[in-house]
Amino acid sequence: MPQASSQSAPEPHRVVLIADHGSNPFEMGVATELFGLRRPELDIPWYDFSICAPETGVRMHEGMFHLAAAQGLDAVQRADTVIVPNRPDPLAGASPAVVEAVRGAAARGARLVGFCTGAFTLAEAGVLDGRRATTHWRWAQTFTARHPRVDLRPDVLFIDDGDVLTSAGSAAALDLGLHLVARDHGAEVAAAVARRLVFAAHRDGGQRQFIERPLPRLRDSSLGPVLDWARERLVGPLTVADLARRAGVSPATLHRRFRAEVGATPMEWVAGERVRLACRLIERGEEGTERVAHLSGLGTGANLRTQMRRRTGVTPSAYRARFAAEKAPAPAAVAR
Repeated sequence: MPQASSQSAPEPHRVVLIADHGSNPFEMGVATELFGLRRPELDIPWYDFSICAPETGVRMHEGMFHLAAAQGLDAVQRADTVIVPNRPDPLAGASPAVVEAVRGAAARGARLVGFCTGAFTLAEAGVLDGRRATTHWRWAQTFTARHPRVDLRPDVLFIDDGDVLTSAGSAAALDLGLHLVARDHGAEVAAAVARRLVFAAHRDGGQRQFIERPLPRLRDSSLGPVLDWARERLVGPLTVADLARRAGVSPATLHRRFRAEVGATPMEWVAGERVRLACRLIERGEEGTERVAHLSGLGTGANLRTQMRRRTGVTPSAYRARFAAEKAPAPAAVAR
């Protein structure tokens, strides 16, 4: 009679969001949507998400509503990822209990995430000293003046510094959140979640967070159709001239429009899309670095390794070890 397996299912990754007085509900909604909602269509273990607060009743930004059913801060002690609270007025400071909870989480190695002005909370806890971080562009000078030991990068959407991650203004929380999903579950899953959110494929963290957008002329249209056209042709040669011809503009105009709408040059965008395609190919079980490089339009294995290290932080082999689909074992030979 077969014995029951002694191995139990792995514990889900625990994400705890700290809500404090004055927190912005937008970022709370982003975290809840990304990590708190069930994803049965993905057929993978999802996150164990909860919200905690330093007090029983916490008043949200400008008294929009009160949060009454949150857990206490002891939930932070059990979290694998802790999302710290942001504040509309960073100068007000986080509550001492929250700062201590964040320090404790850092000491035991939890992953820390600051959306928008949440970077101020992380800095007050001392976990950003000597590290790269970002925050909302509006508060960048104030942040640098108050926390000079932090390597602030004020122009990017988000910073992944390993176990501490920070994002820019409110909407960039979605970009960072999807980046975390990709880190934990792979690009294919992150793309599926983005589609579920009816949200465009998330932007690279290095893109500018504040992009000047002058009012377009009526004859000027979105780059969306050009981007869709290019995504279908990533495997072959794709130049600025090709994109400009498709858009019906000069290369110089195309560069300006990419900077304004995408926050990157045309070829930077193309390289990023090819890396995303390479990640999906690896996740689906495509073998061979050279073959993945060819099928994704990156050309050579050397270029694939360079681009993946730059944009994901890992090599193709490391990404494969973490996310590639397991192949079913070959059927055993039958003796005749």
